[in-house]
Amino acid sequence: MTTRAGRTILTLAVALGATFALQISRAAPPARILIPGERIFPESLTSTADGTVIIGSIGHEAIYRARPGSAHASLWIRPGAHGIQSIFGVLADEKSNTLWACSNSLGPPRGPAPPRPALYAFDLTTGALKGRYPFPTHGALCNDISIGPDGTAYATDTYDMEVVRLRKGGHRLTVWVDHGAFGPKGGLLDGIVVMNGRVIVGTLATSKLFSVPIEPDGSAGSVSPITLDHPLARPDGIRRFGRDGLLVAQGGAGGLLSRVTLHGDRAAVVTVKQGFPEGPTAVTVVGTTAYLLQGQLATLFAKGYGPHTRTQPFYAAAVHVGRP
Repeated sequence: MTTRAGRTILTLAVALGATFALQISRAAPPARILIPGERIFPESLTSTADGTVIIGSIGHEAIYRARPGSAHASLWIRPGAHGIQSIFGVLADEKSNTLWACSNSLGPPRGPAPPRPALYAFDLTTGALKGRYPFPTHGALCNDISIGPDGTAYATDTYDMEVVRLRKGGHRLTVWVDHGAFGPKGGLLDGIVVMNGRVIVGTLATSKLFSVPIEPDGSAGSVSPITLDHPLARPDGIRRFGRDGLLVAQGGAGGLLSRVTLHGDRAAVVTVKQGFPEGPTAVTVVGTTAYLLQGQLATLFAKGYGPHTRTQPFYAAAVHVGRP
């Protein structure tokens, strides 16, 4: 039989436990998420609603994961698993429980017929392979991914300056917008976001944003350049932030994060924070914190890069962005 004193103690214990849990939930996010190891060269990151952060690696040809609130990422999908190679874009799609990832072969050919660039689909919970979709155009580079409300996956082909898509339930990628619409080759088509019935893409080398309406039948409408009130500086990763906003990681001007607010085919650009010389390549948001990935890709692609080249620790930096 429970005494009054016992019930009081139990009530206090429950209250203290709830208070402790609330304090944990309100704990400050880590200032950095470190990716341990040498020559990781991370290119993209994504996150889930519970605060898990997932990071793709060009150098290790693997995928890393940081648990909610953790300041360290650990190896999750191992190098070469299921034939993956250098990992560029990653995107968590919780609606379909899928992690999408861009895999590319960099460097000298491995064997007579190296795997073509491909879009991979993994189980977001277990990391098990769900599908592999080679790019339709030879000489492609799969860079970044976004998902439409109907489940269609869109991805950028950086070298061919094309957008490809995979319809929900489909078995192969097809070209959605072909080369020429975003400028000539060399512009480096990169970040991509689906929002408000259109696809927004950016070019790394020419520092432009473009808008492509999604027609009722799923085809691409006319491509329009977005007029910016302030120039971007080598925009790389792009993520949606609110109804009409974007967060853009930029490798130019010393490295910075900007917020872009769209008004039709015009946009206002505001710098959130700058001073990231390691070269921001991607951004994701956890609560009111953006994590800006420091890829150090200038080192990787520099002339003379080799086994003795030194790198700094690899990490994603926390930047407070508040609510959209």
